[in-house]
Amino acid sequence: MQQQAVVAQQFGNTASNYLTSSVHAQGADLLRLHDAAAALPKRPVVLDLGCGAGHASFAVAPAAESVTAYDLSAQMLDVVADAARQRGHHNLRTRQGDVAALPYGDAAFCMVITRFSAHHWLDVPAALREVRRVLKPNGVFVIIDITAPESPLHDTTLQAVELLRDGSHVRDYRPSEWLTMLREAGFTGAQAGDWKLQMKFDEWIARMRTPAQRVTAIRALLRSAPEETRDYFAVQADDSFTIDSTMFTARPDAAAPAPCRE
Repeated sequence: MQQQAVVAQQFGNTASNYLTSSVHAQGADLLRLHDAAAALPKRPVVLDLGCGAGHASFAVAPAAESVTAYDLSAQMLDVVADAARQRGHHNLRTRQGDVAALPYGDAAFCMVITRFSAHHWLDVPAALREVRRVLKPNGVFVIIDITAPESPLHDTTLQAVELLRDGSHVRDYRPSEWLTMLREAGFTGAQAGDWKLQMKFDEWIARMRTPAQRVTAIRALLRSAPEETRDYFAVQADDSFTIDSTMFTARPDAAAPAPCRE
């Protein structure tokens, strides 16, 4: 099965779990997203890439002219559309598609956001070039995602655990990798905040319906990891742990030519 199909299937099967997940539904970063949208000179036209259950879209909707919740999973988009109606976000629409080939014209959006999605993208540099293309010259791009430690030792453990838990995982990028990719795509980017997310092991596994044999492998990997790695992720007796999250803000670099479709 191709990677995009894996992603669509994984999140189609677990869509409703992500609507109620406290990790996704809560967080000061959602308030910061709303504030970033509200701070723009005019109510922005917003694109939420890899919208998942729609929490980032819901956060910016009250401050936006319109929000497009964009995702690969049709089932996830059904959850978003239903929740948006219930919450009264009448300026929110959904659209299915690939982040690396956006079906929009150049400079179509004032703001592009993505939250806890990019680690599933097959080709992040291609997606960033598309964001650069569809974003207005004075627009803003906000990325929130799980990030990998700069230490290769800790990084390797994180990627292994993530992939065992979720076959659609591609990579949690290091902050330094994000800043490099943004620069190469024609953005001026900066880290706007870092924080730890607590992963309660049983909830974390249940959310993705991880098969039992993989759960066993994850527990074995966490328990046999080097002491410094266990300390970094604050692994607890029940195998709960913490992971890094980072917010990046980026704006088109006026000195870099905007990409165009071939």
